[in-house]
Amino acid sequence: MVEKNYLLLTPGPLTTSEEVKQAMDFDYCTWDDDYKKITQSFRHSLLDVAQVNDEEYTAVPIQGSGTYGVESVISSTISDDDTLLIAMNGAYGKRIGEMADIYGINHVDLVVDERQPITLEEVTRCLDANPGVTHFAMIHCETTTGILNPIEDIIPYVSGRGITTIVDAMSSFGGIPIDVKANKIDYLISSSNKCIQGVPGFSFVIARKEVLENTKGMARTLSLDLYGQYIEMERNNGKWRFTSPTHVVHAFYEALKELKEEGGVEARHQRYTNNQKHLAKGMEELGFKVLIDEKFQSPIITSFIYPTDDFDFHAFYQQLKSDGFVIYPGKISQVPTFRIGNIGEVYDEDITKLLLAIKEITG
Repeated sequence: MVEKNYLLLTPGPLTTSEEVKQAMDFDYCTWDDDYKKITQSFRHSLLDVAQVNDEEYTAVPIQGSGTYGVESVISSTISDDDTLLIAMNGAYGKRIGEMADIYGINHVDLVVDERQPITLEEVTRCLDANPGVTHFAMIHCETTTGILNPIEDIIPYVSGRGITTIVDAMSSFGGIPIDVKANKIDYLISSSNKCIQGVPGFSFVIARKEVLENTKGMARTLSLDLYGQYIEMERNNGKWRFTSPTHVVHAFYEALKELKEEGGVEARHQRYTNNQKHLAKGMEELGFKVLIDEKFQSPIITSFIYPTDDFDFHAFYQQLKSDGFVIYPGKISQVPTFRIGNIGEVYDEDITKLLLAIKEITG
């Protein structure tokens, strides 16, 4: 049985280009010099996307999904004597808290309503009340709702207090401009299957070298040891410590070339923004209300409130899928919602087709 192709309107995995798919049609050996050159090349390209240089920063890929990358940072760069402040306004902030619990890491949780952004004022109050905080973690684009948290306001301030900063930019890096150095980010985490528009298989961490190199021996696991992976790649010219996802790496290498050809992060950000505004306007005209206030809304994914009490999301989902579109269920408890993403190989004409399909379904 051959599945019908459909457009993935999700926050990743997402619809990829034919060239990215074709890049996986080659079997690489992990020890081969050509393959290691590809790894080194994309590591340098990621630093360019992050607007940093290789003297101060490094890019370290970690096998596994984005959560593996986050867990790598949480489990291997924070000591038993440290205290982590976690700003949470969605499921992914809460997930960091779960990681900290599992590893016995001291942590303070700043919990904010999922429909509101994290603010500098809230973070400041929490830090003032908890002077022992050494590390701070927050989500940039919280895909639970599609809200965009203001890292540019918060992270430089937190760093200025001598605190190590961790930003989960899973669903924003490559699709929203982020100046990692200017924003004083020590660790930024993302993955291959988000705004770079590759396929799932590995995550990566953009890390300030000076900070990372002080974490030797802190790892609580073998495979998620960020420092260990970094040192291996530096010593052996891009060699991963354990078996790497070779096909995914080659697809990612192609995806980075496509990002550059599109005009870089600024151009991609503009396309995503245009997609989101078109989607939100069209959906509201069809009777669907956007959950998040426009001034906090990311260009990545949008949450819509059910239009009626008897709205059948499952039937709606299945009808859209049969029309060639796959969307996402909601993830918050206060209000019944569903989500539609617009990243990946998605263009204005695709949004038009989606809105026509929804109009036909809802009558």
